[in-house]
Amino acid sequence: MAAYKPVVVQACPKLGERITQDTLYWRGYKTPVQIKEFGAVNKIDFSPVPPYNYAVTASSRIHIYGRYSQEPIKTFSRFRDAAYCATYRDDGRLLAAGSEDGSICLFDVSGKAPLRQFEGHSKPVHLVGFLSDKYRIFSGGDDYSSNLWDIASATEIISYSEHTDYVRCGCASKVNADVFITGSYDHTVKLFDARTKSSVMTIEHGHPVESVLLFPSGGLLVSAGGRYVKVWDVLKGGQLLVSLKNHHKTVTCLCLNSSGQRLLSGSLDRHVKIYSTTSYKVVHSFNYATSILSLALSPEDETIVVGMTNGVLNVKHRKPEEKSENSQKKRQPAYRTYVKGKTYMPKQEDFCVSKPVKRVLRKYDKLLRSFQSSKALDAVLEPPIMLHTPEVTVAVMQELHRRGTLRSALAGRDEKQVDLLLTFVARRVIEPRFTPVLVTVADMITDIYQPVVGQSAIVDKQFLKLQQAIGKEIDYQEELLEVLGMMDTLFATFTKKKDTCLEENKSNGVTEIIETNRNY
Repeated sequence: MAAYKPVVVQACPKLGERITQDTLYWRGYKTPVQIKEFGAVNKIDFSPVPPYNYAVTASSRIHIYGRYSQEPIKTFSRFRDAAYCATYRDDGRLLAAGSEDGSICLFDVSGKAPLRQFEGHSKPVHLVGFLSDKYRIFSGGDDYSSNLWDIASATEIISYSEHTDYVRCGCASKVNADVFITGSYDHTVKLFDARTKSSVMTIEHGHPVESVLLFPSGGLLVSAGGRYVKVWDVLKGGQLLVSLKNHHKTVTCLCLNSSGQRLLSGSLDRHVKIYSTTSYKVVHSFNYATSILSLALSPEDETIVVGMTNGVLNVKHRKPEEKSENSQKKRQPAYRTYVKGKTYMPKQEDFCVSKPVKRVLRKYDKLLRSFQSSKALDAVLEPPIMLHTPEVTVAVMQELHRRGTLRSALAGRDEKQVDLLLTFVARRVIEPRFTPVLVTVADMITDIYQPVVGQSAIVDKQFLKLQQAIGKEIDYQEELLEVLGMMDTLFATFTKKKDTCLEENKSNGVTEIIETNRNY
């Protein structure tokens, strides 16, 4: 008996992934380190001075982590309830945070107890930040107010109550020490100047604002809310420059890289998108396990830290650069070592020993070898194979058709199995590489299950989808034939014009020769 030959799966060329400099750069991070916090991580902030420790706000605690430490090197837990938005001052010596009870605490990084406590908000404070002069703090709370505080005297300087909903995000200008920006759930972003009693500019984002970011130059403002990331020109009165919609769920956080040439956005759809700040196109993306609430990038882009809703802190460190000059690579065996003897031809007196090759058969090949056609078809209709390697499913169908057992394998199926079959055929029948086989399969399914049409709403719906898919494909083919006819007509016209010009040139040449002879 001849040995069984496995099913030959048609191999199709695949388009390679486009590798860019951004792809290589953002892939240059090690395997992430996972750190479990006590609650959802609502804020991550890196110290602007070496050694670039970062503060993580989660639940009622603020943990300070070293760059490579997996355990907190310091903890601030003097909060009666949840803590929010722990932010470093520009010199890295002070840390400010809001709380659920409406108070703002100011900590010395080297101490434990709060240096100052600011009381003035009547509801939770989700926004705290330092102005660039280092002596004033701005805040925003769920009482719709945005306040400015003096650090030395722990007193309120001014309070703005222009928002009509929760104030949840904000940032300060690095160019002007009196300017800060707040974003609110009332869909607006407001720019305040501490020297005035009201907001200087109001920008309508269109969705509840979750995060705002000001470029270092102070001229461009980025707002995130809903599925949109929008870039505004502050110097032109808040003119919208670009609106980005690359996320599938709410965008929760924003940050810039160290050079300011890449913008990062995190979302509840578990993705971090990286945009070029010149073209505003996505140049790379990261995928995470759960929804993202906070995001931070260390100076020099050495570390990416992402906080998620399940309390997990994901930390990625950049791989060290390889020093090819100093490090001596271990010498590997030459190529000829591996191919030695491959091309050797045995002589007449040599005794050849053949090594048996064990062939491992796939599940569907084993079933086909034992002539179980229906089960073999079931094996390739499993979702992983059907979705990711449809060519395997089509190859088995083609083999069953060659054997003449395809009709019996398709028959005798219940509603769920017929639904699965028709879904696959309707989706893949329009692909040119599968069309010859799947048209035959569709014809057989129609013949077999025609008597039961009308008895199942699910099967009827799939038959309608198949009809629509084939109808659309026929319409496309007709349109392509029309275009082909137009192109043939154009090409024929060009050819005729060219032939006519050649004939005219030939006839003019003959006439000139005759006239020349007559003159002689």
